[in-house]
Amino acid sequence: MGRKVNILRKLLNEGKPSFGTHVVTPWMGAFEIVGNSGVFDYIEYISEYSPWTLPLLDDIGRTMELFPNMAVMLKIDEQSRSIITSRALDSGFQSCLFADVRTADDVKECIRLVRAESPEIGGVHGTSGRRHSGGYGGARGGSATVDWVKEMNDVVIVVMIEKKEALKNLDEILSVKGVDMVQFGPSDFSISIGKAGQVMSPETQEAEKVMIKAARNKGIQVRSEMGRPEEVKGLIESGVRHFCIGTDTMILSEWCKAQEKAGVKNLLAGL
Repeated sequence: MGRKVNILRKLLNEGKPSFGTHVVTPWMGAFEIVGNSGVFDYIEYISEYSPWTLPLLDDIGRTMELFPNMAVMLKIDEQSRSIITSRALDSGFQSCLFADVRTADDVKECIRLVRAESPEIGGVHGTSGRRHSGGYGGARGGSATVDWVKEMNDVVIVVMIEKKEALKNLDEILSVKGVDMVQFGPSDFSISIGKAGQVMSPETQEAEKVMIKAARNKGIQVRSEMGRPEEVKGLIESGVRHFCIGTDTMILSEWCKAQEKAGVKNLLAGL
């Protein structure tokens, strides 16, 4: 089987926008439902919020090969960063969203975990006999190939700016070679400035504007995530071209709550 094109990288290289959605549920049916819709360019699996295992990562990579025109991104928290990055890429993931970074050195280490350990690249990701990288030991001709090194170099790297310290170090972070996109995280940022939950506070809203402007000045793409389509227009006007909208668990929660308004339970209560 040939190597799958990294659609997200292709869109970035062509200067085109991208559109993704989030999946938290560790069930392959959820990935197939999204893939079969034909709506999105990629799925972000939020491992930071979900239980995950190493076989699960293989299953996601295998399932996403059903959809050649979609990429799959992994959101990675600080605690599991070193192990899950290489294992996800060797399962077939094509993009990493790194949470919890605070300094340029943090970002450099994230990038090193992704890139191949070759002299001209300077990463630490080595060859293996895992599913995607080495075909379980040779079915793909081994992982130590020029194509594999190029794939690791094409992995799209997105960095969360969600801490007060990260905003303070924003210029240095945006200057790190290899950062493709940044995304603001209002919830964690509000906590880091002592205003937990106040995502609409003037300080938090201003911080996002600062990040967007700085990233655009540096030629770094900005990605935004939201729950509803109506939020997109204003962000487009500010220069954002990459969006990830909706989460499977949030959609299910909102549907359940909507049943109360539908009044069926009240009708049943009188029987």
